[in-house]
Amino acid sequence: MNDTVSLHPTENRGYRELYVTSRALSRHWSRLSERIDDPTAVRALEDGVAAARRLLAELAEVTPQHDLYGRPAAIGLGAGFADLQNVVTDRFFERNQALRLAVAEVQHVRTLVLYLGAVGESRGSEPRTQFCRRWEGELEPIERAARDAAVALAADPDAAVEPLDQSPVGRAAHRVAYAVGSAGEWIDERAARRREAAGEAPPN
Repeated sequence: MNDTVSLHPTENRGYRELYVTSRALSRHWSRLSERIDDPTAVRALEDGVAAARRLLAELAEVTPQHDLYGRPAAIGLGAGFADLQNVVTDRFFERNQALRLAVAEVQHVRTLVLYLGAVGESRGSEPRTQFCRRWEGELEPIERAARDAAVALAADPDAAVEPLDQSPVGRAAHRVAYAVGSAGEWIDERAARRREAAGEAPPN
C-alpha cells in the first residue's frame, strides 16, 4: 500500500531499530533453540525465528518508500548483537536464565511496533499504523509461548539450573558465573549482619 505520509525522525530511528532487533532476535533465537534441549521451548523459539524473518521481509517492502533501508548496517548490527549473545553471554547462563531473557527480546520488539504504530496513527499514516498493529498481534502469541515455556522449566528445577551451553567452555563459564553470584551473596549477607549489629535500618 502506498504511503504518502513522511516519516517523523522518531520513526526513522525506530524502524532502523526494528531492523536491528528483529535480526538479533532471529539469529539469537535460532542458536538458542539448538541449545535449550526442551521441546516446548524449541517450538516457541522456532516460531519466533520464523516470525522475525517474515517481519524483516515485510520491512524491506515498507521502509524503502521513505528512503529507509536496513542493509547492510542495521541488519549487520543486529547480527553482531546476536553473535555476542551466542558466543559470549549465553555461555554464562543457566537454561532458565537464557530463556527468560529471550522473552525480553520479543517483548522489546513488540513494544517497539506498538510505539511505531502509535506514532504512525498520530501522523495520519494508515498503512504504517495497520502494519504495526498487525505485527503487534502476530508477536503476541510468540511472546506468550516463549514466556510459558520459560515458566514451564520450573517443573524440573534441577534441569532448569543446568548450564545452557554443555560444552567444556560453557561449563567453565557457568562455574565463573556461579562463583561471582556466590561472592555477591556473601558480601550482601556480611553487610546485612553489620547493619543489624549496628542497629541500622536496611538501605532503601
